[in-house]
Amino acid sequence: MNLVEKISSDMVSAMKSQDKERLTVLRMIKAAMQMEHIDKKRELNDELVIDVVNKQVKMRQDSIIEFEKGNRSDLIEKTEGELAILKDYLPTPLEENEVLAIIDEAFNLVKPVDSKDMGKIMKEVTPKLKGRTDMGKVSQIIKEKLS
Repeated sequence: MNLVEKISSDMVSAMKSQDKERLTVLRMIKAAMQMEHIDKKRELNDELVIDVVNKQVKMRQDSIIEFEKGNRSDLIEKTEGELAILKDYLPTPLEENEVLAIIDEAFNLVKPVDSKDMGKIMKEVTPKLKGRTDMGKVSQIIKEKLS
C-alpha cells in the first residue's frame, strides 16, 4: 500500500473512531497533496506525499518556535500533537553515520576537485537522502568536506 492509499484508509479509520485531531491533520495533508498535484502537475505518489508532509512538518516546527516566544503552551501542545501525526507518514530518518556513508560514497563516485563540484555531489545524494534527513545539514557537511 502506497502512502496515498494509506492516508485515505487512515482517514476512514479516523472518521469511524471519531479521532478528530487525526482526521483534521489527514484532511490537511490530502488537501495539500491535491493542491501540489494540480498546481505543479505532479503525479500523486509517495514522493509527492513525503514532500508535502515535510513541508507541513517544517511549518509546525516554525509555529512551535513562534508559540514559545508568545508563551502559548496550549497551542504548542496542539501543534506537537499534529507534528506526531505527520511524522507517522515520513520514512524513518537515517542515522548520522548512514548519512555520512552515503556522502562518502558520492565523493568517491564524483571525485570532486573543488567547491564548484558541490552540485554534482548534491545531485548524487539527494535521491537517497531527500525526505529522510535534513538536506540543509547534508549541504553543510558536503561544504565542510569540500573545503
